[in-house]
Amino acid sequence: MPHHGNEEEHSAAAGQEPIEIRDNRKIDPATGKVRANPDDAAHEEVRPVDEAHDTGDALAQAEQILNEASAGAPEQDLSAELRNDLLRLQAEYVNYRKRVERDRAVAGESAVAGALNALLPVLDDIEAARQHGDLADGPFAAIATKLETVLTGLGLERIGDAGVEFDPTVHEALMQQSSAEVSTDTVQQVLRSGYKAGSRTLRAAQVIVAVPE
Repeated sequence: MPHHGNEEEHSAAAGQEPIEIRDNRKIDPATGKVRANPDDAAHEEVRPVDEAHDTGDALAQAEQILNEASAGAPEQDLSAELRNDLLRLQAEYVNYRKRVERDRAVAGESAVAGALNALLPVLDDIEAARQHGDLADGPFAAIATKLETVLTGLGLERIGDAGVEFDPTVHEALMQQSSAEVSTDTVQQVLRSGYKAGSRTLRAAQVIVAVPE
């Protein structure tokens, strides 16, 4: 039978490395004690990682970053949208207030104009009585003056001057007469006074107009 010693010598003689047999058993069969593993010293000691703690922190940080990244832009958009809505509501409120004030002013002017229109025949009678000398003095003259003062305070203006340029917006021409003394159409005589309140003509004055020859 062949001997192992001869095979080792034969392998060494042939230039091959001898076969090394290691006993990797952790317990020594002779002593029954745990053998020290020489390979353990070759590796650095690795500290165990608290995976639960570290992983939780990492997940929490990642979730916070994602939340900030995803919620940041919509929050800015929401803020801008709310600001635009507020500005739009403010503009609508300002326009509403202006419209209400304008409508209120128009309604007030219309109410005053209606009251003044109702009193125009009374003013015509007062003017006719004054022209005939019936209101030279006395209590009725004082009452007429007070009434005219009150109406003037309400914005009533009389249109009854002769010698001014004819204005079709405030004058109603009942007659025309040629005249060499005028270069433009001119009010020659007022037959009935007109009245206006502010920019509103309540009644045009009835006049005779002198026109250039």
